[in-house]
Amino acid sequence: MPERRHSYKNVENPFLFEVAWEVAHKVGGIYTVLKTKAPVTCAEYGDRYHLIGPLHHQSAYMEVEKQTPANSQLRGAIKAMNDAGVRTLYGTWLIDGAPTVLLFDLESVRHRLNEWKADLWSNCGIPSPEHDTETNDAIIFGYLTAWFLGELCSRFKQAEINNAIITHVHEWLAGVVLPLINHRRIDVATCFTTHATLLGRYLCAGSVDFYNNLSHFDVDYEAGKRGIYHRYCIERAAAHSADVFTTVSHITAYESEHLLKRKPDGVTPNGLNVVKFSALHEFQNLHAQNKEKINNFVRGHFYGHYDFEMENTIYFFTAGRYEFRNKGVDMFIESLARLNHRLKHFNLPITVVAFIIMPAPTHNYTVDALKGQAVMKQLNDTVVEIQDHIGKRLFESAARGNLPNIDELMSDSDLVPLKRRIHSLKRNTLPPVVTHNMADDANDPILKQLRQCQLHNAREDRVKVVFHPEFLNANNPILGLDYEDFVRGCHLGVFPSYYEPWGYTPAECTVMGLPSISTNLSGFGCYMEEMIEDPATYGIYVVDRRMKSVEESLEQLVDQMWSFLQKSRRQRINQRNRTERLSDVLDWKRLGKEYVKARHLALRRKYGGSFDARSREGFSSEAKKVPRPLSAPSVDKVRVSPYDDDDMTLEVNELSSAMKTLAA
Repeated sequence: MPERRHSYKNVENPFLFEVAWEVAHKVGGIYTVLKTKAPVTCAEYGDRYHLIGPLHHQSAYMEVEKQTPANSQLRGAIKAMNDAGVRTLYGTWLIDGAPTVLLFDLESVRHRLNEWKADLWSNCGIPSPEHDTETNDAIIFGYLTAWFLGELCSRFKQAEINNAIITHVHEWLAGVVLPLINHRRIDVATCFTTHATLLGRYLCAGSVDFYNNLSHFDVDYEAGKRGIYHRYCIERAAAHSADVFTTVSHITAYESEHLLKRKPDGVTPNGLNVVKFSALHEFQNLHAQNKEKINNFVRGHFYGHYDFEMENTIYFFTAGRYEFRNKGVDMFIESLARLNHRLKHFNLPITVVAFIIMPAPTHNYTVDALKGQAVMKQLNDTVVEIQDHIGKRLFESAARGNLPNIDELMSDSDLVPLKRRIHSLKRNTLPPVVTHNMADDANDPILKQLRQCQLHNAREDRVKVVFHPEFLNANNPILGLDYEDFVRGCHLGVFPSYYEPWGYTPAECTVMGLPSISTNLSGFGCYMEEMIEDPATYGIYVVDRRMKSVEESLEQLVDQMWSFLQKSRRQRINQRNRTERLSDVLDWKRLGKEYVKARHLALRRKYGGSFDARSREGFSSEAKKVPRPLSAPSVDKVRVSPYDDDDMTLEVNELSSAMKTLAA
């Protein structure tokens, strides 16, 4: 942790600059964190809150409305950089809360890359290879951010503005600025939040027994072996340079202590903007509406083999980045094979359609996938036309006081096109497992395991699989649903991750009233086990991947799926109601308090002298204490206390009692 330097500051009204790679540019979960957290942060800071990120031309101009900074010092700092050749975009991010963002065009100063790389090595000891484009961009972004903060602090000093400035940095891609702030002695308080460690992600993807050997890894050797030593150096330097270091979960805190060699100061879980419905039936209606859209896709995808009842069909899904082992896709597919065997053995009249939604390199949609939807659309159009004819005949007959028979209602002109459509539904091939032509079909890990497990969508299979290697959107020609609507239409989300620092997918399921399966190696799973006495009764199933063998974990996952399938429709509705009532636990209005604590702690560590009795008049009493040192997390429970300060810790008992009240 950097040495404290005390100077008296206005810590009651600080400016906050949140720095991340995904500001106004969607790549992964950090975009969701920033976007959903913006309303509560804007409510706290008002026009003193700004986000900083790189300028991605393909997305920025659709997400940001350009404007001129109202603050003269901010305007002067940006103008100074513009005059030096740095292109910027400043404006309002078009999301809830409408925060202001400052985006730097990295290409405008790429000619200074070698100069900055040399400076980073000589002053911070961080190496950088020549051809790592991502690291090069991270270095340019870090130097531009440090440049801007230096310009702004200088102008604040000249104008005798003593408001403190907090710089909160997310992930290693934005982390270069933190060692630069220390080296240049830029007068800001700093926080660094890691959402996943680089080395942890690489180690887990490499089939390493990660958690049982976490304390024994030679981190420099492992990072060098995987060609990410320079990236690891940036991440580690960021963690050690920040006044306050946080992670998104207890499991990641434990991991960070061993891999980044700094015990996190606290845990800042990821939340969501929870949309509450005025009546419970509203989100149940959304489930029914979107389920029918999925039904239409399934009818088309399995045409010719559509011999199962939709009323007895259950939709499972998993989704996220294509990380085969880290996301637990290997365990998901194996569990589906075992569930398929169990369903056939007991001859249950239930069909499970399991969706895998993960983007992968593809060429285009398969002919079979497109044909299925086209054939089903033609059948639907024909039936609608016949219905119209029958309706007119029925009305005319009834108007005359007659009750017609079926022969009078259905003419030959109706039967002929209907028979043609029925004949067109015949097929000699199995329904496709994947909806797209894969770029490398033979070596794709998901397809390889589906073949090994003999999940071919055969007629006798009670578990069918649909691999959709592309993110969903409403313009999709075969599955025209946005991701949120698709989730609402399913029955169960399955996320048996091995490496998942938080896990937005099961969290999103929860706030939409959808039961889910996660693991105790995911931040979400650990968090919900802490908050709720019996998570399974609320539709939050947690697989033990920490204390059980792989075989035991697999059997537990299959048993949880099997238990879910035993539920009646009424029981599933009741469980969705109970799941949706947990959404308050994941609301930023609750979880945003942890970010507040982290920023207050950074201010106290940086400007401790500004919290004395004279300058603290009217300030919140919870900021009076300087926190005591944190105790080491327990290895078996992998627990890190959010903050070792009684006034700052939100007691688990308090949350548990709140949960019991919610569930009552």
